[in-house]
Amino acid sequence: MRSKYFVTGIGTEVGKTVVSAVLARALGADYWKPVQSGDLDFTDTDKVRQWAGLTEKRIHPEAYRLQLPMSPHASAAADGVRIELEHFQLPETQNALIVEGAGGLMVPLNDQDCMIDLIGRLGLPVVLVSRNYLGSINHTLLSVEALRARNIPIAGLVINGDQVLTTESIITKMSGLKIWFRIPVLPQITAETIAQLAAGWPDR
Repeated sequence: MRSKYFVTGIGTEVGKTVVSAVLARALGADYWKPVQSGDLDFTDTDKVRQWAGLTEKRIHPEAYRLQLPMSPHASAAADGVRIELEHFQLPETQNALIVEGAGGLMVPLNDQDCMIDLIGRLGLPVVLVSRNYLGSINHTLLSVEALRARNIPIAGLVINGDQVLTTESIITKMSGLKIWFRIPVLPQITAETIAQLAAGWPDR
Protein backbone atom coordinates (compact mmCIF):
# COMPACT_ATOMS: atom_id res chain seq x y z
CA MET A 1 0.00 0.00 0.00
CA ARG A 2 1.26 3.45 -0.87
CA SER A 3 2.08 5.76 2.03
CA LYS A 4 -0.80 7.62 3.64
CA TYR A 5 -0.25 10.23 6.35
CA PHE A 6 -2.33 12.65 8.39
CA VAL A 7 -0.46 15.94 8.87
CA THR A 8 -1.38 17.65 12.12
CA GLY A 9 0.29 20.27 14.28
CA ILE A 10 0.85 21.28 17.87
CA GLY A 11 -1.39 24.28 17.16
CA THR A 12 -2.48 26.58 14.40
CA GLU A 13 -0.09 28.39 12.05
CA VAL A 14 2.81 26.01 12.69
CA GLY A 15 3.39 25.06 9.04
CA LYS A 16 1.13 22.08 8.33
CA THR A 17 0.33 23.25 4.81
CA VAL A 18 3.98 23.71 3.85
CA VAL A 19 4.82 20.27 5.24
CA SER A 20 1.84 18.79 3.37
CA ALA A 21 3.06 20.34 0.11
CA VAL A 22 6.58 19.02 0.62
CA LEU A 23 5.30 15.52 1.40
CA ALA A 24 2.91 15.53 -1.54
CA ARG A 25 5.74 16.52 -3.87
CA ALA A 26 8.27 14.09 -2.35
CA LEU A 27 5.94 11.09 -2.37
CA GLY A 28 4.02 11.84 -5.57
CA ALA A 29 0.96 11.87 -3.34
CA ASP A 30 -2.63 13.03 -3.63
CA TYR A 31 -3.83 15.68 -1.19
CA TRP A 32 -7.01 16.03 0.85
CA LYS A 33 -8.05 18.70 3.35
CA PRO A 34 -11.18 17.32 5.07
CA VAL A 35 -12.23 20.64 6.67
CA GLN A 36 -11.44 24.12 5.35
CA SER A 37 -12.51 26.83 7.77
CA GLY A 38 -12.26 30.31 6.24
CA ASP A 39 -9.94 31.66 3.53
CA LEU A 40 -12.08 30.19 0.78
CA ASP A 41 -10.61 32.58 -1.78
CA PHE A 42 -7.19 30.87 -1.47
CA THR A 43 -7.57 27.67 0.53
CA ASP A 44 -4.92 25.31 1.82
CA THR A 45 -5.88 23.05 -1.07
CA ASP A 46 -5.15 25.89 -3.51
CA LYS A 47 -1.78 26.48 -1.85
CA VAL A 48 -0.72 22.82 -1.95
CA ARG A 49 -1.91 22.50 -5.55
CA GLN A 50 0.25 25.48 -6.53
CA TRP A 51 3.29 24.77 -4.37
CA ALA A 52 3.48 21.01 -5.03
CA GLY A 53 2.44 21.27 -8.69
CA LEU A 54 -0.45 18.85 -8.32
CA THR A 55 -2.89 18.13 -11.12
CA GLU A 56 -6.63 18.27 -10.46
CA LYS A 57 -6.77 14.46 -10.41
CA ARG A 58 -4.49 14.44 -7.37
CA ILE A 59 -6.62 16.93 -5.40
CA HIS A 60 -9.65 15.66 -3.49
CA PRO A 61 -12.44 18.08 -2.54
CA GLU A 62 -12.99 19.11 1.06
CA ALA A 63 -15.80 17.41 2.94
CA TYR A 64 -16.65 20.79 4.53
CA ARG A 65 -15.93 24.28 3.20
CA LEU A 66 -16.80 26.79 5.92
CA GLN A 67 -16.95 30.54 5.50
CA LEU A 68 -15.43 31.96 8.69
CA PRO A 69 -11.78 31.61 9.84
CA MET A 70 -12.77 30.13 13.19
CA SER A 71 -12.69 26.79 14.97
CA PRO A 72 -14.55 24.36 12.68
CA HIS A 73 -17.38 23.80 15.18
CA ALA A 74 -18.07 27.55 15.38
CA SER A 75 -17.65 28.16 11.66
CA ALA A 76 -19.98 25.27 10.88
CA ALA A 77 -22.60 26.63 13.30
CA ALA A 78 -22.39 30.03 11.62
CA ASP A 79 -22.99 28.33 8.26
CA GLY A 80 -25.94 26.40 9.67
CA VAL A 81 -24.36 22.96 9.31
CA ARG A 82 -23.04 20.33 11.70
CA ILE A 83 -19.82 18.43 11.08
CA GLU A 84 -20.41 14.69 11.42
CA LEU A 85 -17.61 12.15 11.68
CA GLU A 86 -19.64 9.67 9.63
CA HIS A 87 -19.42 12.05 6.68
CA PHE A 88 -15.65 11.58 6.34
CA GLN A 89 -14.33 8.82 4.09
CA LEU A 90 -10.78 8.50 2.82
CA PRO A 91 -10.58 9.26 -0.91
CA GLU A 92 -10.01 6.26 -3.13
CA THR A 93 -6.65 6.53 -4.86
CA GLN A 94 -3.81 4.30 -6.02
CA ASN A 95 -1.33 7.05 -5.10
CA ALA A 96 0.12 7.96 -1.76
CA LEU A 97 -2.15 10.33 0.15
CA ILE A 98 -1.52 13.35 2.37
CA VAL A 99 -4.41 14.42 4.60
CA GLU A 100 -4.09 17.78 6.34
CA GLY A 101 -5.96 18.67 9.51
CA ALA A 102 -7.16 22.05 10.73
CA GLY A 103 -5.46 23.53 13.78
CA GLY A 104 -4.29 21.17 16.50
CA LEU A 105 -5.51 17.86 17.85
CA MET A 106 -8.16 19.17 20.22
CA VAL A 107 -9.78 21.61 17.81
CA PRO A 108 -13.53 20.87 18.06
CA LEU A 109 -15.43 19.69 15.00
CA ASN A 110 -18.74 19.66 16.84
CA ASP A 111 -19.83 19.59 20.47
CA GLN A 112 -18.40 16.12 21.08
CA ASP A 113 -15.71 15.34 18.48
CA CYS A 114 -12.30 16.89 17.94
CA MET A 115 -9.68 16.65 15.20
CA ILE A 116 -8.04 13.75 17.03
CA ASP A 117 -11.30 11.81 16.74
CA LEU A 118 -11.23 12.31 12.97
CA ILE A 119 -7.63 11.05 12.86
CA GLY A 120 -8.70 7.97 14.78
CA ARG A 121 -11.62 7.37 12.42
CA LEU A 122 -9.41 7.60 9.33
CA GLY A 123 -6.81 5.28 10.85
CA LEU A 124 -3.73 7.04 9.48
CA PRO A 125 -0.30 7.52 11.07
CA VAL A 126 0.44 11.11 12.00
CA VAL A 127 3.13 13.50 10.89
CA LEU A 128 3.33 15.95 13.79
CA VAL A 129 4.48 19.47 12.92
CA SER A 130 6.10 21.56 15.65
CA ARG A 131 7.49 25.07 15.60
CA ASN A 132 9.91 26.58 18.09
CA TYR A 133 8.24 29.28 20.24
CA LEU A 134 7.78 29.87 23.95
CA GLY A 135 5.44 27.10 25.04
CA SER A 136 6.14 24.74 22.15
CA ILE A 137 7.75 22.13 24.40
CA ASN A 138 4.52 21.84 26.38
CA HIS A 139 2.34 21.85 23.26
CA THR A 140 4.48 19.24 21.51
CA LEU A 141 4.69 16.85 24.45
CA LEU A 142 0.96 17.19 25.15
CA SER A 143 0.23 16.40 21.50
CA VAL A 144 2.45 13.32 21.61
CA GLU A 145 0.80 12.16 24.82
CA ALA A 146 -2.70 12.66 23.41
CA LEU A 147 -1.88 10.66 20.28
CA ARG A 148 -0.33 7.82 22.24
CA ALA A 149 -3.28 7.70 24.62
CA ARG A 150 -5.47 6.94 21.57
CA ASN A 151 -2.92 4.45 20.14
CA ILE A 152 -2.47 6.65 17.07
CA PRO A 153 0.96 5.98 15.55
CA ILE A 154 3.32 8.89 15.01
CA ALA A 155 5.21 8.47 11.76
CA GLY A 156 7.51 11.41 12.38
CA LEU A 157 8.12 14.76 14.00
CA VAL A 158 8.80 17.71 11.70
CA ILE A 159 10.29 20.96 13.03
CA ASN A 160 9.35 24.10 11.15
CA GLY A 161 11.46 27.25 11.49
CA ASP A 162 14.62 28.20 13.38
CA GLN A 163 16.58 25.55 15.20
CA VAL A 164 16.60 25.81 19.00
CA LEU A 165 18.70 22.96 20.34
CA THR A 166 17.65 23.24 23.98
CA THR A 167 14.00 22.96 22.96
CA GLU A 168 14.43 20.19 20.44
CA SER A 169 16.73 18.06 22.59
CA ILE A 170 14.28 17.94 25.50
CA ILE A 171 11.36 17.17 23.17
CA THR A 172 13.18 14.25 21.56
CA LYS A 173 14.50 12.96 24.90
CA MET A 174 11.15 13.06 26.69
CA SER A 175 9.05 11.85 23.77
CA GLY A 176 11.45 9.28 22.37
CA LEU A 177 10.80 10.67 18.90
CA LYS A 178 13.43 11.59 16.38
CA ILE A 179 13.20 14.68 14.23
CA TRP A 180 12.19 13.27 10.85
CA PHE A 181 12.76 16.44 8.88
CA ARG A 182 13.31 20.16 9.28
CA ILE A 183 11.70 22.98 7.32
CA PRO A 184 13.90 26.08 7.43
CA VAL A 185 12.62 29.62 7.62
CA LEU A 186 11.32 30.37 4.12
CA PRO A 187 11.32 34.04 3.15
CA GLN A 188 9.07 33.08 0.26
CA ILE A 189 7.15 29.89 -0.46
CA THR A 190 7.24 28.90 -4.11
CA ALA A 191 6.98 25.74 -6.16
CA GLU A 192 10.76 25.84 -6.51
CA THR A 193 11.44 25.97 -2.75
CA ILE A 194 8.95 23.16 -2.13
CA ALA A 195 10.63 21.06 -4.83
CA GLN A 196 14.05 21.62 -3.25
CA LEU A 197 12.78 20.58 0.18
CA ALA A 198 10.99 17.55 -1.27
CA ALA A 199 14.21 16.36 -2.91
CA GLY A 200 15.77 16.15 0.54
CA TRP A 201 12.91 14.36 2.29
CA PRO A 202 14.55 11.32 3.93
CA ASP A 203 11.97 8.65 3.06
CA ARG A 204 10.95 9.82 -0.37
